[in-house]
Amino acid sequence: MKKYLVLILLSISTAASKAQTDNKIVIGKVDSVYSTILKEERKIWVHVPNMDGMPNPGQRFPVLYLLDGEGHFHSVVGMIQQLSQVNGNTIFPEMIVVGIPNTDRTRDLTPTKIESDLPMMDTNFSKNTGGAENFASFLQKELFPHIDSSYPTQPYRVLVGHSFGGLAVMHMLTNHSKMFNAYIAIDPSMWYDKEQFLKTTQKKLSGQKFNGTSLYVGIANTMAEGMTLEKMKKDTAPDTRHIRSIFAMDKFIKANPQNGLKYASKYYGDDDHGSVPLISEYDGLRFIFSWYRLKLGPADFMSADTAIVQKYRRHYQAVSKEIGYKVAPPEMQINGLGYFILSQKHYEKAAALFRMNIENYPESGNTYDSYADALLAMKDTAGAITNYKKAYAITKGEETRQKLDKLMGNPTFTLATNELEKYVGAFEFEAVPLTATITIKEKALWVSAPGQGDYELVPLSPNTFSVKGVSGYTLKFEMSGEKPVSLTAIQPNGTFKANVKK
Repeated sequence: MKKYLVLILLSISTAASKAQTDNKIVIGKVDSVYSTILKEERKIWVHVPNMDGMPNPGQRFPVLYLLDGEGHFHSVVGMIQQLSQVNGNTIFPEMIVVGIPNTDRTRDLTPTKIESDLPMMDTNFSKNTGGAENFASFLQKELFPHIDSSYPTQPYRVLVGHSFGGLAVMHMLTNHSKMFNAYIAIDPSMWYDKEQFLKTTQKKLSGQKFNGTSLYVGIANTMAEGMTLEKMKKDTAPDTRHIRSIFAMDKFIKANPQNGLKYASKYYGDDDHGSVPLISEYDGLRFIFSWYRLKLGPADFMSADTAIVQKYRRHYQAVSKEIGYKVAPPEMQINGLGYFILSQKHYEKAAALFRMNIENYPESGNTYDSYADALLAMKDTAGAITNYKKAYAITKGEETRQKLDKLMGNPTFTLATNELEKYVGAFEFEAVPLTATITIKEKALWVSAPGQGDYELVPLSPNTFSVKGVSGYTLKFEMSGEKPVSLTAIQPNGTFKANVKK
């Protein structure tokens, strides 16, 4: 439904990759911070939405901190991208993901010093235990400041951990409940220290208030064949100690709702300790952000009235209240929807959407340019000129300048039909199996691809074109003499290269 999403050049999914002209698929970067608390250099893996594209410079994001980062980073990043961006999904917010790989896992993720205990599900058990409090200090005093100063963060944090990582999550929740807004503990090792940590956790959960904090617990099926949940709860053998301890905690939390903790849990009978993280992360994030999704129906898009604008306003006001800071509808989502509405000739509705974008993103030239397009369709030439001028003052964009020159009667750059002929051909994109075909129709250059439709290209300068009716997208042809050898598509979600098909 979003016009900018159906363009041939935008059919490259942002969830698949942020493709670059060097053919690399990039979902994150390796950063590091030296910890004086832990006395070591700590590598961190960081994903930022649209990190290789052209994000709005004012856009900021919640942060998900992921323990055992080396094991879960790729899947969690992909999941968040899929459900916050692809196909118009708004189930999760776009988020920065900070994966924290291990150096001494047992030291960092265990809460108390012990001489020996049954390692149960955790095969990476060592004798160096009890460093979770130091690790919490590292997060709060060293890692958080580094992330907040280096990346576009918002003051909303989620902590996710599995096994010993889940143990650390419970330690953070009960000892530093305000460090994070939400916690996901996946099959946590609540058996630790002969279940002394479980007893301490129960005491703290009953004696403290956790209003405004969410916890999701995923429980794997770690029972031997033939064991049932009913039998397990009465069992005393070491083999069921892990799952018994989690169910004991689960039962206690559900029996003590007076502490204000927003809580949910689920037992995954078809998943073991190794497979349970992925589905728990999915369900946990859906629970935490149950209030984030905006549901729209066909009438919202097809009707001529402007009710959809108020629907967006009310929804994001509610989201802002839940998350604790102002959240606005994504600029490019509203921009694309506005152009779709404009194509339906519902001009007032499109203009209202573009005005909402201007209110939320006043520093973006794109918002004024799009609003000017709507005003022009409504034959408000003076208003269009005013807003094109505002857009050009910010972006200095060639496409905006051409629109402005045309309205003001100034000469505009054009190419004769015979000059366009050299660009005709087929171009294969490097990032995906997609071929763009350039043709001439009605004395203009057009781009098309199977199943994607045709779009007119507007010359901005020799070898450079914009896509008619959509702001922010430019095609540059790389030439060898008078023949193109490739083209580069520059757009909000990245830069993509296509070579002449041989």
